[in-house]
Amino acid sequence: MADEVLLAARNVTKRFGGLAAVNDVSVDLWRGRIHAVIGPNGAGKSTLTNLLSGDLPPTTGSIELAGVDVTGRNPERISRAGLGRSYQKTNIFLPFTVWENVRLAAQSRAQHPASVLRRATAFTETNERAARALDLAGLAARRDAIAGTISHGEQRQLEIAMTLATAPHVLLLDEPLAGMGTAEAERMVGLLQRLKAEHAILLVEHDMDAVFALADRLTVMVNGQVIATGTPDAIRADAGVQAAYLGEEH
Repeated sequence: MADEVLLAARNVTKRFGGLAAVNDVSVDLWRGRIHAVIGPNGAGKSTLTNLLSGDLPPTTGSIELAGVDVTGRNPERISRAGLGRSYQKTNIFLPFTVWENVRLAAQSRAQHPASVLRRATAFTETNERAARALDLAGLAARRDAIAGTISHGEQRQLEIAMTLATAPHVLLLDEPLAGMGTAEAERMVGLLQRLKAEHAILLVEHDMDAVFALADRLTVMVNGQVIATGTPDAIRADAGVQAAYLGEEH
């Protein structure tokens, strides 16, 4: 269903000793929308992503996923509840084929542990889930390639395909365009535009051209705090954001 909040974080704070890496941050992620979080290095963007995914527990605040309180749950439980994420550093099995990587991700959801004596290729639901994820990520033609031999951009697509194979409703994407050339970045932008129809997406990204092309809403963080939230046009026009981060070119 469109216009549905799939993830809601309320007044989330993470302290490391006396340092508040994230301080009283609230955010709603809606199905059919891309919500970008931007800010300088050290702003707290990745820490916020880690809080939402369960990689870090919040010091205070609450997080709901599809209306269920998941505050403090571990990453596996949150993932099984419908959240998928990618990381700044590509996280794939380099010696395996593209297909094997995605099938393994699908297998984590579709197979019962009691079925370990069956061949992996015998699981129709797993294979269909993996095939859909590969197709959606634009990698169907590369299924037999060894993951370690494909381009950096394709590896980032593969990581997203693996995430899609777990059937998430919410996607947390941490710098998916990092290190890409122009053509690869354009393919990734197209992929994210296709994905947003059925997902709520949080995008952390330093490529401002891509951010303003993709985002329906932006949150700007500096020193762990939100200094502005709004539409791309509102963020561009915000004098405080320009002074703190964007500069005059945007």
